[in-house]
Amino acid sequence: MNALAPYLEFARVGFVNILAFRLRYYTGIFTYIINVTIYYFIWSSVYSAGGQIAGYDLPQMVTYVSVGWILRSFYWNTIDQEMAYEVIEGKIAMDLIKPVNVLWMWFSRAMGESAFRLLLLTVPTAVVVALIFPVRGPASPLHLALFCLAAAGSFAIMGALNFMIGTCAIPLKSILALIRAKYWLIELLSGLLLPLTFFPVSIQKVMAWLPFEHIAYTPLQIYLGKLNTHDALVMIGREWLWVFALLWLAEAWWNRAVRKITIQGG
Repeated sequence: MNALAPYLEFARVGFVNILAFRLRYYTGIFTYIINVTIYYFIWSSVYSAGGQIAGYDLPQMVTYVSVGWILRSFYWNTIDQEMAYEVIEGKIAMDLIKPVNVLWMWFSRAMGESAFRLLLLTVPTAVVVALIFPVRGPASPLHLALFCLAAAGSFAIMGALNFMIGTCAIPLKSILALIRAKYWLIELLSGLLLPLTFFPVSIQKVMAWLPFEHIAYTPLQIYLGKLNTHDALVMIGREWLWVFALLWLAEAWWNRAVRKITIQGG
């Protein structure tokens, strides 16, 4: 328990730090509703003739978009941006002398941030969106439970990827352009902007070998009931294999990067 105490404190600090800027998250609720509204009218126009497209009808697509953005409000974190600023300002040196695992220190902070998001962004956004748009509930209580397990995996994958991007600031010094590129690539490859079934089959096969689909697409497929229990468990198993693989890669990449580091700032 004593070994966990520092990380619990880091999680508390992450929660409190975000609490200091809570106005940004109150406005975030409005921003997410605007995003869902825009997609609602776009897809309503696309489905004006009725029917299905790539296995989705309009109610399913509205639910996919709405739940997708609600899910994003939970799993999104800023580990890479904060690490980039610490490298630029030279504060990264303090992380190197702390008697803790740096990867889990940042993960704990992100957990605190996500706890805040869950309470003051994700839940309020879900309530408002459900009241405004015809969002369907989960396919079943079991699918809801599996969706929550997949959502936890989404957070872990996003955290590991962001930590690796943030670590790139050590050799590259400035990674703001890399962070922007990552932002748009993950929005697209995760299936948040468009279900992966809309892509050509050849591209879908390539994406199946990458971790990105498990950030948004896999949880949303489970929520909508497009995967039966067996298939959902298989996809969740693959997701968590990626979680462990990416965490191992993140740790290895950090250990390699800090072998040669130049501290900036003063």
